[in-house]
Amino acid sequence: MLAGLLQLLLPAACAICRAPHEPGSDGIVCGSCLSRIVPLALPLCARCGHPRYSLAVPLAQEAPSGSAPSGIAPSGMSGPKRAAPCAWCPHLHPAIRAVRSVTRMDDGSGPALVHALKYQGWRGVAVAMGRRMARLSWPDDVLSERAALVPIPLSRTRLRERGYNQAQCLADAIAPMWHCPVWSDVLVRMRDTQSQVRLTPSERAVNVSRAFAVPQGRLAQLRGAHLVLVDDVVTTAATLNAAAEALVAGGARIVSAVTFGRAPDPGDRTAS
Repeated sequence: MLAGLLQLLLPAACAICRAPHEPGSDGIVCGSCLSRIVPLALPLCARCGHPRYSLAVPLAQEAPSGSAPSGIAPSGMSGPKRAAPCAWCPHLHPAIRAVRSVTRMDDGSGPALVHALKYQGWRGVAVAMGRRMARLSWPDDVLSERAALVPIPLSRTRLRERGYNQAQCLADAIAPMWHCPVWSDVLVRMRDTQSQVRLTPSERAVNVSRAFAVPQGRLAQLRGAHLVLVDDVVTTAATLNAAAEALVAGGARIVSAVTFGRAPDPGDRTAS
């Protein structure tokens, strides 16, 4: 009776579309909004997780007859197709092993979920977002080696304004499904940085350069570890690169990264 009265006075509604929740629904995001999350188009690059083929890059071509470089069939045989080089991998720091993301940030309900978590105070949407992040596929070595999740830290000023760190919320949602600890204190932001939203790629890199560091008391904890950075969105990978550089300088062996959203590049495939 109390539950029915509460539903009458304060009816539950979706944090994204504001539609009333159906009986028995789970979480604060309705099934309709979750079903409108647009995944990245397959095939994806095995390392950076970006759509593998771009409309701006020619598709793989068969080797011409008569030439037989390594991995190509001899003359007279139909050779395997060579994949076009990945245009997004060069964005990444050499210490980054793999990056994975759930959705495009220019279509579907993904952008609204990120906005609700980051700017509207709906921390509860991180649970639904984290579930989808936890189900992403990874190379076998990442699955066997990952030691801990490391959320990208906010500056003290931004944390005080927002009241919470959205990357921390996502990491906390992923951790139980990965059976992985969250190390929130091994990476700190050394200075306030400008919002990355309106910056060019080169300005983004300068903005976060040397913005992160590992506290002296955590160096032994990181030694030889494979860590997974967590953030809400990746655009040019400038923030991930700066954080990875700091972790490796602090003793980590290698770093991977997982985000909910990924900003598209011009020419990306929009359908598998």
